[in-house]
Amino acid sequence: MASSPAASGAMPGASDPIDRETWLVAGVVMIGAVMSILDTTIINVAIDRLASDFNSSITTIQWVVTGYTLALASVIPITGWASDRFGTKRIYLWSLVLFMAGSILSGLAWSAESLIFFRVLQGIGGGMIMPAVMTIMTKKAGPHRMGRVMGALGVPMLIAPIVGPVLGGWLVDDVSWRWIFYINVPIGIVGFFGALRVLETDAPQATHKLDWLGLLLLSPGLTVMIFGLAESSSDGFGATKSWAPIVVGAVLVAAFLRHSWTATDPLIDIRTFVGTRAGAAAGVFLLFSISFFGALLLVPLYYQSVRGESALGSGLLLIPQGVGAMITMPIAGRLTDRMGPNRLAAFGIPLLVIGMSPFAFVDADTSLTLLASFGFVLGLGMGFSMMPTMTAAMQSVPPQAIARTSTAMNIIRQSGASIGTAIVSVVLASNIKDELGSRAGGGGGFEAVHGLSGAQRDAVAEPLASAFGGTFVWALVLLALAFLPALAMALMKTKPAPAGPGGPGGERVPPPVVLAE
Repeated sequence: MASSPAASGAMPGASDPIDRETWLVAGVVMIGAVMSILDTTIINVAIDRLASDFNSSITTIQWVVTGYTLALASVIPITGWASDRFGTKRIYLWSLVLFMAGSILSGLAWSAESLIFFRVLQGIGGGMIMPAVMTIMTKKAGPHRMGRVMGALGVPMLIAPIVGPVLGGWLVDDVSWRWIFYINVPIGIVGFFGALRVLETDAPQATHKLDWLGLLLLSPGLTVMIFGLAESSSDGFGATKSWAPIVVGAVLVAAFLRHSWTATDPLIDIRTFVGTRAGAAAGVFLLFSISFFGALLLVPLYYQSVRGESALGSGLLLIPQGVGAMITMPIAGRLTDRMGPNRLAAFGIPLLVIGMSPFAFVDADTSLTLLASFGFVLGLGMGFSMMPTMTAAMQSVPPQAIARTSTAMNIIRQSGASIGTAIVSVVLASNIKDELGSRAGGGGGFEAVHGLSGAQRDAVAEPLASAFGGTFVWALVLLALAFLPALAMALMKTKPAPAGPGGPGGERVPPPVVLAE
């Protein structure tokens, strides 16, 4: 395992080379990461076809997406402990096996109910992949060489959500919806045998005990809360089946936070995030996830519902966004290793705000070239914000806390994405109802954006565009708020993470590794 430069007490610069073996490990685990991320977006374009083939309602078939998301949320909290207890390589390999098994069975599904069940199995594997990838790369590259590695890894991770709908639309239209699942199998096999050969076997901590109370509070809490958020996307926050699970989940999560504050060896040590750069990074990441992933739902929906673009056409319009991220992520990685990650998010968030601003003023005739151009700026901001923020958190904790910090950041990402999707869905439905009145239908207005003919779209395009613009304002405000923790992080001075024993799995160390000075 490559030793961390942190112990030297100095921030290494970009002159500290990354060896070929580290890049090989990065390439291998990237396969699993891309496969997992791709699967969360590729399914969306197949929902209507699945409902038709299984003679099922949209409400029922939507659980193909919701069940996968809930499985992710339930399994992420235990991944940090499992990586420490059994070894990260073993957990990563098993996660690939479960994901491929779920993919094969989903492709063979004979009913909506069987598909939902197999998607849950797939989600259990998928939920462990990303935390394991982050842990493997942080330990292999060392926290202070992680910027360049994560900059390179982040490019396909951000492109996957853009490619997913395009690839899914082609498979559904020209091949078969079953291949949106089968396509994971050859990719997963390559990833499995590559990992089996390349990854080092890390020593498990056999005496590491599981925080059962923390697990019983956090996993059900996240699952129930995200279920309520998913339901609110279609029923609004006013429905009992939406707000009741959200409240129950929030109470369980709050109880976990209290437990983590006092426990000797908690599932995730919340004190690691108090008064530290990791805490500021978590705040940036939460607000970024809520606003960005919410907007990621809105942009293609606007292109298709208001502008009449196909799934393929809307995917192509998102390409400049991926190109922008592709340009800045490697640059951000080098800057992270040279000067630290603290200041990059404070530079990237304003770019994100600029890139999203035109969407808050869209109408039925806004230039698609203009929107795609600002999408490019949005991508530039993503490259300077997402991975540097993750790196800032991972660098600021002792080596023994890496697995659990990775788990915490992935919980924030998944929860933020669910919150953002729920917020924009509810706000959009309300805006559509306000703009269209009786023409919005009886389901809160949200179904008005689906299945419109050309003539119907022309009749409601302007008020519908106004509804989308008002919803983008919410995402824009949340994104602007992310600048506050980003600024706090920029004002913090980097100190080397302690390399001695401590943290989860050893003697407890004081969590403020990086303090504002």
